[in-house]
Amino acid sequence: MKKYKWGIALFSTVFILSACAAGDEAADTGFGEASAGEDELSDSEENSEEVVVDEDSIPVGLLHSLSGTMAISETSVRDAVMLAIDEINEDGGVLGKEIVPIVEDGASDEPVFSERASKLLQQDDVTAIFGTWTSASRQAVKPVVEEHNGLLFYPVQYEGMESSPNIFYNGAAPNQQIVPAVEWLFDNVGDSFFLLGSDYVFPRTANQIIQAQLDDLGGEVVREEYTPMGHTDYNTIISHIRDTDPDVIFNTLNGDSNVAFFNQLADAGITSDDVTVLSVSVAEEEIRGIGAEVLEGHLASWNYYQTTDTPENETFVSNFKEAYGENRVTGDPIEAAYFMVYLWAQAVEEAGSTETDAVREAAAGITFDAPNGPVEIDGDNQHVYKTVRIGEVQSDGQFEEVWNSGEPVKPDPFLENYDWAEAIQ
Repeated sequence: MKKYKWGIALFSTVFILSACAAGDEAADTGFGEASAGEDELSDSEENSEEVVVDEDSIPVGLLHSLSGTMAISETSVRDAVMLAIDEINEDGGVLGKEIVPIVEDGASDEPVFSERASKLLQQDDVTAIFGTWTSASRQAVKPVVEEHNGLLFYPVQYEGMESSPNIFYNGAAPNQQIVPAVEWLFDNVGDSFFLLGSDYVFPRTANQIIQAQLDDLGGEVVREEYTPMGHTDYNTIISHIRDTDPDVIFNTLNGDSNVAFFNQLADAGITSDDVTVLSVSVAEEEIRGIGAEVLEGHLASWNYYQTTDTPENETFVSNFKEAYGENRVTGDPIEAAYFMVYLWAQAVEEAGSTETDAVREAAAGITFDAPNGPVEIDGDNQHVYKTVRIGEVQSDGQFEEVWNSGEPVKPDPFLENYDWAEAIQ
């Protein structure tokens, strides 16, 4: 297998300028401007420059929300993919060819994600797509990559209960994030849980898992609440939190709803001293948008933090800041988006081809020394072995790790090794 060096990124020049500009604005502010639908598509098409792909280049698609409610999270994930691509290109590319990224904006809207994925595969003839965040957007792209035998490399933790020959899942499976977090909370914080999530597939399935696990442990769900994506009024829910007085709020909100919830929780005088909130979609980038002073003392469950102590992470953080600014932060989905490009590149080198079937076959068992530690593609389910970490938000906006699994955990997306999960399976 070809070994890639860690280098300083020299960034590519010309790609979908309107999408990049929107992403840069969101990255600077921590917020995305709400917009989606056909207007965005037509505007993007009118303002974008055509990407030139020749026989000495390999086109790949980047598909993230650079506008709308999810831009607060996804813009930096796009940036991480670009960093990896530039590093690999600086080191000679893949199969001796330059990787050419074609950037599209999913606009925080599932039909847009589906349409953009189809465009990337059919019109741009990309060899792989790196992208999506929410399970709803991933599931919108899933039938597209399956129909056209494309590849989607997905960077975010998710609810599991899914497998596709056309998707590589680089975020945590539920046994690499949700299940160990519930067990740790039960043992160290308390046994009564308030479940709060955005109203789509990931939070609802995650909460099914949590309910079943707590039933097995002897814990209790005191209340379960969902709000639409982009929801901003949490005062009624905060009243329910006061009434039920849980030990833990297990938070599966996504996007900028987290800004509203945590700020309104703080305005109500409820801090981490009163109730522990553990989030599974709030990382360092979201802390920038919410405010460290609001989140201090609350918890998150991930596989990586900017403070993770590895030589590879020291280099990664340095390169990311050099590329995008000292005020920028890394985080779990950012790190996964970064290393998944290297895993794809190694699989292509091993296969000697960018053809989907050849890459899929070559990918099984490929390893990489990622910033979070060693990762490996599980050939049984196309998920990744990852170390589990629980961190506490500090006043500087970084996490202090309070627990980790000690070694990479084999992915178990269908929770086949847990008797209590049979009904969910």
